[in-house]
Amino acid sequence: MLLPASLSPTPLSSTMSQTNPSVPHKIIGVAVIWNEQEQILIDRRRPQGTMGGLWEFPGGKIEPGETIEECIQREIYEELGIVIEVGKHLITIDHTYTHLRVTLTVHHCRHVTGIPQPLECDEIRWVSLEELEQFAFPQANSQIIAALRGEWGVEG
Repeated sequence: MLLPASLSPTPLSSTMSQTNPSVPHKIIGVAVIWNEQEQILIDRRRPQGTMGGLWEFPGGKIEPGETIEECIQREIYEELGIVIEVGKHLITIDHTYTHLRVTLTVHHCRHVTGIPQPLECDEIRWVSLEELEQFAFPQANSQIIAALRGEWGVEG
């Protein structure tokens, strides 16, 4: 899949210069996991904790010495119990909430083996791109959905 010029990745170094030292910053690898039916795997966060009950694209915080791709593979195995293949970069998002700053590095991924299980979330679902609008996501995820829609020419 070729990305339109408007979806070119933003280097992490350029987003790092806007740091607010009073807000914690997390660098997160995010997976848009596709199955053979062209559905995307989303999960619902547990009700307790930050942004509880909202749906999200799975992923997690990068560990020291880990690449984004390694982070995504590890997190998906830990959270969902499946093996994925990490593919092309979709978008990098730098977003600041009142309590947290996140840099989300998002990749297309392909489900390889295993049955997804909600190991660290409340619920999981395979949904079409068109169905994503029926679910409540954290604010930063809206840019992921917009990038997916732009790639596939889907009106939002």
